[in-house]
Amino acid sequence: MDKLDAIVIGAGVVGLAVAASLSRRFGNVLIIDRAETIGTGISSRNSEVIHAGIYYPTGSLKAQLCVEGKRQLYAYCRRRGVAVNSLGKLIVATQVEQEAQLDALFTQARANGVDDLNPLGRRQLQALEPALKASAGLLSPSTGIVDSHGLMLSLLAEAEEYGAIFCPHTEFITTQADANGFRVELMQQGERVSLETSFLINCAGLFATEVATRIEGLAESLVPQLYWCKGHYFAYQGKSPFAHLIYPVPEPGLKGLGIHATIDLGGQLKFGPDAQYMVPDSLEDYRVPEALRQRFHQAIASYYPGIAIERLQTAYAGIRPKLQGPDDTEVADFLIQGEAQHGIPGLVNLLGIESPGLTASLAIAEQVSRQLVTP
Repeated sequence: MDKLDAIVIGAGVVGLAVAASLSRRFGNVLIIDRAETIGTGISSRNSEVIHAGIYYPTGSLKAQLCVEGKRQLYAYCRRRGVAVNSLGKLIVATQVEQEAQLDALFTQARANGVDDLNPLGRRQLQALEPALKASAGLLSPSTGIVDSHGLMLSLLAEAEEYGAIFCPHTEFITTQADANGFRVELMQQGERVSLETSFLINCAGLFATEVATRIEGLAESLVPQLYWCKGHYFAYQGKSPFAHLIYPVPEPGLKGLGIHATIDLGGQLKFGPDAQYMVPDSLEDYRVPEALRQRFHQAIASYYPGIAIERLQTAYAGIRPKLQGPDDTEVADFLIQGEAQHGIPGLVNLLGIESPGLTASLAIAEQVSRQLVTP
């Protein structure tokens, strides 16, 4: 039976970042994913935004790892030649009553270590974005966009440079921990395979809690309920009227950041996502119903009154793995379970890694490495 240093379950951006980080320390890392290639789920179905760290509760992992991850991500992209653009974001109040929320966001951002926000009035917003309707706003100059697929290819290439191996079409079945690490059972293209590894990292995204339930010896009480929340996107035909990303004030409890406007690296304007919790035990469904067009148009028109509904075209959808249920009012944090939480040496479960997971991916990987490896 082959002995590995580490097995990383899940080849999304977080799993690949973890694999790249561990591969610098070990030469025998295996990355597995049951899909046919890297990043087919959450990592390829998002806004590709590099977040500043504005919204999240101070002291939370989301806040800390987003702020640190943003810094690391920009540096990594410059170093590795991954396409990135810090075009900036405007968070806007479309009604005077919402301006208090902007003040609260400004204070929250400062507490989180985001010190580059600029409050703007109506005239300043009009000068920056003539097509925008807003009474006040915040400019976040360090918010940007990244080529998420290019980032994942770079992380995989870096991991492989240090000897890591990626195995697609490979599903985690179960594992048993012992004094020497883990005996892991996998299903690889219909064939059952047994491997031994010192470290096991669960980065399975939407299926992270399902994977956790298959880890023998992990207490059932440590596996929280995971909620799938679907977000739809519409593309906008023609030249973008905006030069910045445009965000309305966020929804209560941060269940979503509102239907915002983003511009990809090719200049395509798109709107989304909304936030629709899915029925428990649903299948992955990435269809975008035409019937959503009217609701999107109404939401977008609040800050872009010139929008033409016929130019809104269905684009794609993503699903977020939330630890925050539809009726919960408190913002759920990332859950990074190591030995201190579950008592199993060498195991790390990453649960509820939704936005800002892309931004925080390198910082998350660094934290996982610190938990697993004694300096």
